[in-house]
Amino acid sequence: MRGRAASDVALAGQRLRHKVVLALALSAVLPLLVLGYVTVTYILPEVGTADTGRLLTLELLIFFTLLAMCAGAWVIWDLGRSVARLAQMVADEARLGQFEQRKDEIGTLMQSFARMLETIEQQAAEINSFATRLDAAYKELEATNARLKETSFKDEVTGLYNRRFFSIRLEEELQRHRRFNHPVSVVLLDLDGFKAVNDELGHAVGDDTLREVAQILVKHSRGINVVARYGGDEFVVLLVETSKAGARLYADRIRQVISSYPFAHGKRITASFGIASLPDDEAATAEELVRAADEALYGAKRSGKNQVATVDSPHRVR
Repeated sequence: MRGRAASDVALAGQRLRHKVVLALALSAVLPLLVLGYVTVTYILPEVGTADTGRLLTLELLIFFTLLAMCAGAWVIWDLGRSVARLAQMVADEARLGQFEQRKDEIGTLMQSFARMLETIEQQAAEINSFATRLDAAYKELEATNARLKETSFKDEVTGLYNRRFFSIRLEEELQRHRRFNHPVSVVLLDLDGFKAVNDELGHAVGDDTLREVAQILVKHSRGINVVARYGGDEFVVLLVETSKAGARLYADRIRQVISSYPFAHGKRITASFGIASLPDDEAATAEELVRAADEALYGAKRSGKNQVATVDSPHRVR
């Protein structure tokens, strides 16, 4: 890019030089020829050799006219040559210092030009440095915001999504259901006898149990589903594009895995499940759908625990 710019400058200088030569030809040489022709052909025959005073005056006029034209031509030629040399010097950076060492107007101009270029380069370097720092700060801010957002949506104990994130996603899925009538299901589960684990073995063991249940839920759930800790020993799963029948199959599979899972503390843990689905159940809002799943969950608890229940069918699923 820089070499191309230097080549363009040199070419511009050569073109300017050619234009100066053409200007000299048009403004000096041709007028001289015309003046000589007019003088010899028309003026001298009219003046005559006898009129010495008028002849001398004419000769002096012609002489000074020629002198002025030659001086003007020389000034134009020198200016064009200087500009052409300036362009060539700019194109050749190795010789740029020679211009700066000159004591005439060209040297002063080149010194000012060099200082201006130096200032521009310094400002460009500062701008690039500032832009780099700004870009780094922006990326760091984005990463920090992402971490904060992720932290605000995650449960500290299990690493699952929290109740807040689940509520946001449930509302989004309900909007999709209203537009396209796609099925959506909510599975709410509560661990049976978990309080005994906390009381007998301590909360640290209880937290480990919650993390193991969380791993089971994640392992046996599709990536598009939302697995969240709802609070205490309650978990909730948002099943996207899943009908009530599919939610029953999912919940019963999780129930069997949990009931047969060898927890580290050696105690048997079971879970009760409540299911609510759209469009099968009547629920106009997200709160109503979760409330329906919660009612089904308590129905499973009252019926003996370790069960999967819905609002209209609170019975044990085999």
